[in-house]
Amino acid sequence: MLDGASRLSELVAKAKSDGQPALGITDHGNMYGVIDFYKECTEQGIKPIIGTEAYMAHEHRTERPSRRGRIDDTGGETEGGGKVYYHLTLLAENNVGYKNLINLASRAFLEGYYYQPRVDWELLQQYSSGLIATSGCLGGHVLQRLMRGDVKGAHECAGRLQEIFGRDNFFIELQDHGLADQVRTNPLLIELAKAIDAPLLATNDTHYTHREDHESHDALLCVQTGCTIADPNRFKFEGNEHYLKTANEMRYLFREVPEACNNTLWIAERADVKIEFGKYVLPDFPLPKGFATDRDYLAHLALEGAKARWGAKLPKEVSDRLTYELKVIGDMGFSSYFLIVWDLIRYAKEHGIRVGPGRGSAAGCAVAYCLGITNLDPIKYDLLFERFLNPSRISMPDIDMDFDSRYRDQMIRYAAEKYGRDRVAQIITFGTIKARNAVRDAARVLGYPYALGDKIAKAMPPVVMGRDTPIKYCFEQDPKHMAGYQAAQDLRTLCDTDPDVKRVVDVARGLEGLKRSVGIHAAAVVITKEPLTEYLPIQRKPEQGQDPAEAPVVTQYEMHGVEELGLLKMDILGLRNLDVISDAQEMIRTRRNPDFDIDSIPIDDKATYTLLAQGDTIGVFQLESSPMRALLRSLIPTEFEHLSAVLALYRPGPMSANMHNDFADYKNKRKVTEYFPDDAKDVLEDTFGLMIYQESMMRVAQKYAGYTLAEADNLRKACGKKMPDVMEKERDKFEQGCVKTGYGIDTGKKLFDIIVKFADYAFAKSHAYGYGLISYQTAYLKAHYPVEYLACLLTSVKANYEKAAVYLADARASKITVLTPDINKSGVDFEPIDNAGTPTISFGLSAIRNVGEALVEQIVEHRRDHGQYTSFYDFVERAPEQVLNKRTIESLIKAGAFDSLGHPRKGLLMVYETIIDATVARRRERDQGVMSLFGDVGGDDSVYSEKREIPALQFDKSEQLKFEKEMLGLYVSDHPLMGIEGALRRRVDASIAEAVEREDNSFFTVGGIISALNRKYTRKGDLMATFMLEDLQGAVEVAVFPKTFQKYGHQLADDVIVTVKGRLNKQDETRVSFMATDIVVQEGLRASGDSLHIKVSAQALTPELIDDMKGVLQQHPGSSPVFVHLGGDKVMQLDSKFTVDLDRVIGQIRVMFGEAAYIE
Repeated sequence: MLDGASRLSELVAKAKSDGQPALGITDHGNMYGVIDFYKECTEQGIKPIIGTEAYMAHEHRTERPSRRGRIDDTGGETEGGGKVYYHLTLLAENNVGYKNLINLASRAFLEGYYYQPRVDWELLQQYSSGLIATSGCLGGHVLQRLMRGDVKGAHECAGRLQEIFGRDNFFIELQDHGLADQVRTNPLLIELAKAIDAPLLATNDTHYTHREDHESHDALLCVQTGCTIADPNRFKFEGNEHYLKTANEMRYLFREVPEACNNTLWIAERADVKIEFGKYVLPDFPLPKGFATDRDYLAHLALEGAKARWGAKLPKEVSDRLTYELKVIGDMGFSSYFLIVWDLIRYAKEHGIRVGPGRGSAAGCAVAYCLGITNLDPIKYDLLFERFLNPSRISMPDIDMDFDSRYRDQMIRYAAEKYGRDRVAQIITFGTIKARNAVRDAARVLGYPYALGDKIAKAMPPVVMGRDTPIKYCFEQDPKHMAGYQAAQDLRTLCDTDPDVKRVVDVARGLEGLKRSVGIHAAAVVITKEPLTEYLPIQRKPEQGQDPAEAPVVTQYEMHGVEELGLLKMDILGLRNLDVISDAQEMIRTRRNPDFDIDSIPIDDKATYTLLAQGDTIGVFQLESSPMRALLRSLIPTEFEHLSAVLALYRPGPMSANMHNDFADYKNKRKVTEYFPDDAKDVLEDTFGLMIYQESMMRVAQKYAGYTLAEADNLRKACGKKMPDVMEKERDKFEQGCVKTGYGIDTGKKLFDIIVKFADYAFAKSHAYGYGLISYQTAYLKAHYPVEYLACLLTSVKANYEKAAVYLADARASKITVLTPDINKSGVDFEPIDNAGTPTISFGLSAIRNVGEALVEQIVEHRRDHGQYTSFYDFVERAPEQVLNKRTIESLIKAGAFDSLGHPRKGLLMVYETIIDATVARRRERDQGVMSLFGDVGGDDSVYSEKREIPALQFDKSEQLKFEKEMLGLYVSDHPLMGIEGALRRRVDASIAEAVEREDNSFFTVGGIISALNRKYTRKGDLMATFMLEDLQGAVEVAVFPKTFQKYGHQLADDVIVTVKGRLNKQDETRVSFMATDIVVQEGLRASGDSLHIKVSAQALTPELIDDMKGVLQQHPGSSPVFVHLGGDKVMQLDSKFTVDLDRVIGQIRVMFGEAAYIE
């Protein structure tokens, strides 16, 4: 449990203001906070004392005693009368002690984990050098014995510790937080110290900085334990003395033993740990024979790769670029880094593991391209090496690697085998409590209703680019947060007028920014030269219920700390889209084209750009959202550069400045492109004068101010950080550079202002192009192999029913049929099947709820080896017996897997258990040599049969669909909204898929069918409800609070079609919900009869516009007529060959005609 409520800067500042020369850190059982603590103390001129409050086993770390009674700070009593674990304070006196502290903190997790990570006497003996130990708090070995009246045992424990650490390195620790047990035992401790001649040490357990912070700390404990402050049985600290006391307060508390305080200064003088930052320590890469250095081997590989990429005779531009890059890499000492990355990529490719084309700035490195680390030609696309590795600023390269997500663990295992299991670990992360969640948590733990916390959270400033305005700056003006302060007027008013709100906000201030949870970074892995524990502490991080011995090894320092120590941090990320590309390629090779290679497709494929221009990009990497599809339709991309630009522009910053629309307008000549200066076209033509890329800024600085690309990268970084003093120096340098190049001071001033403005929005071109290639590849697959691609896409999300519903709706819109599971046709996963020329996919059997993949593999394998099943009886007779568990078979029946055998679902559900029991019993008898009375009789119908007849009973359609949804997570064979979706859509403001992408707190109407209705009572006893609202594109949870429920609750029921007006709630980072204010049950929705109307003047109907309109209408054939209003009473109905699907066509038509296109 994370129970520290101090903020480091504030804590250290208080110690410094009090004149305290040093401060110690002793996190419980770990060293999580060491790096940040060390840096903060050093920065403020306070000596950091590095330590840990270790958990200690009774005798040996392998003990696993049974626990009894109440759980307390020592884990509770054991059957033998001891404790599950004890506390022991350890402090590093020097760097030897620091290393030993790391070993103890690591081995406690790796070898002694039982409720908590525990050391033991043996480990203390082994790693005692350079450490100072104290007898600890009330949870320590010594005090636990004193509290039980075992003075002799306490003396023995203290003597044992003194023998291990030495007379001057073991202290008897005194604490006084006003606790009765401390008041009673402190005199005994003083006597013990005299008896063994041990020095005394006065300490104060500091869990928060100021006395008044105790309520926030109490609230944090409640957040961690899921309790409220009013809960009498919750875990809590006694009293409010666990804060950083001043020297005078401590002197007064321990005035009878002043030496106890003096000894704190003695330890402060002795403690001298130096942690070195910024010195890079790369693992040694094993070199093959014939190469003396890593630099030589890298140059060899790069040259061989260059010949494969550009031919045996390298162009001078390529040769010069490689020579330059190899020199920079070698001079900076990073050749081994490239070899390590190359080797990982090589291993993946040799083992059929798909690798991404390159992510981040590494795509700008020609050496990486030659080594196959990236797959984009940096020279062709003008991707800059200096954006990746700046020779004027030595910092570790950062090459992020994307792999097929199913093999990420295999890649980490390979690294561990290559460099040593004791030298590879994943990296820990710490979740922090953000402003809005702090408010909600505070309201909950204080016992207020959810509505109050929600009300306060909604009064807070909106999230900008993923960042909250800190609560502090909602009440205090700060230049960096002025917009947030202005937007928080309602919050300030609430605090001034409502004491409950003020109390919640006050507690929330104390919670905000504190650590909530521990996790594992999704990508980061560290590889070290020597064993990990030479540099940092490690641990195992088990999931809920996982055996700790099988859990992954992770660092105890988070990612930035690992990097600052100079260790090799690599990002090994599993990307689901690569799974889809791998599977689709394999499926295409098997079914359609054995030579198909996704990496060899043309980059200028017309069908792909047509699909992109139509915005038909559901399921296409990074291009799925409704606004993104609208942008594509507006942009009409025709080349790869346009697609990459979309990825750079579709972000909050550029969109807030309308750059995405400007780019589309410039590209399609709806606006005139302007360049400043006029010759900026030389460097900005591909982006129509907009500096949408950071590399664009660098090229401008190079051309106009004479910067080297390294200097230009420094300018980029300075502008991005917005440091006033650095910016002023750069401005002067830039303007003078423009004078030297002949462009003049005025041009320099204006250009620098433009660069500063774009610095907020500019994106890494290398990253946009790298991910743009994945977007293009997935778009190509959808354009040319839609059935195979969609089958693999559905397989990739088979456990994510909401996403699967979106893809299923897209399949329907693309005239691809997805059939319910079929015991004879379906595979383990979704697969294309032959269906009389109709594009068809069969639902994967493993995607059915309660049907495990291992069982499905047995069913499919048996079918493949022994032929299709002819009936349910045949299936039960032949299928492996493990498959015949009743829960699995019930799920298969409800999902429709036996429909093709001619058995009605309802009838089969009534008798399947009896059939299975009888058949399994007969199979077992047969295996034992016992035959049933008629077991050898053939299939003559006139002969008596033991088979139980299957009743010819069918569910009605709604009930069958309900079971189908229950088993498959979505409607497949049909949907209650099919046929009326158009009419419903015209009564709402957006589909659910579009709605959930809108801004938080947006107010609009959505519609769909109710499922999973759950009525419940609030703490006040008022009735409310939640339900899932689903349309053909997606689903969202709807909350109906008591006031709204009183009006509409009687109308709510599962399977009812409704429209819901309300407000979007995106405050919780893990889910999106919708707060209902009005609910209308929809009846009598028409399935057809509406038509498309377009108002346009005759003069505006140019031949080009008519051709464009015809093209759009013919792309979406359907049954609805089209009417063109030419002004006055002139109305023209178009020919029947232009009848359309209203729901598919309306978006594109509105891009062309705006509100002049409508449905009625």
